[in-house]
Amino acid sequence: MAIEVGSKIQGKVTGITKFGAFVEVEPGKTGLVHISEVADKYVENISDFLSVGDEVTVKVMKVEDDGKIGLSIRKAQDRPQEERPKSSGSGRPKSGGDRPRGGSKPPQQQRPASFEDKMSSFMKDSEERLATIRKQTEKKGKKSRK
Repeated sequence: MAIEVGSKIQGKVTGITKFGAFVEVEPGKTGLVHISEVADKYVENISDFLSVGDEVTVKVMKVEDDGKIGLSIRKAQDRPQEERPKSSGSGRPKSGGDRPRGGSKPPQQQRPASFEDKMSSFMKDSEERLATIRKQTEKKGKKSRK
């Protein structure tokens, strides 16, 4: 069977490292499941989730020209998209759940924010934080001069 991007296959964990797990998907063919692709929640220690010899279902994410195979366990799980937790990118759960902030519309009626909207919001928050830090730094500088 050829290993194709997007296919789900059974494999056996052959090795564990601090950054992921090696899974043999065919005799002589091994791919890597990066630690971020093991579970839908933050994984600090991969050994809490996997052990050498475990049989796992993986999804082939990429096959590089040099033969490296990128795999995902969490994306191989058959669950509706809305059940999957949304990552904040920091490895920590978001506070407040999936509720919209300050909006009166139910979540299914709000349109998802575009990249530009998210970037604009990030830049605004970032500028506000930098302004606060600058003010605090200036106050400390004036106190130390006295």
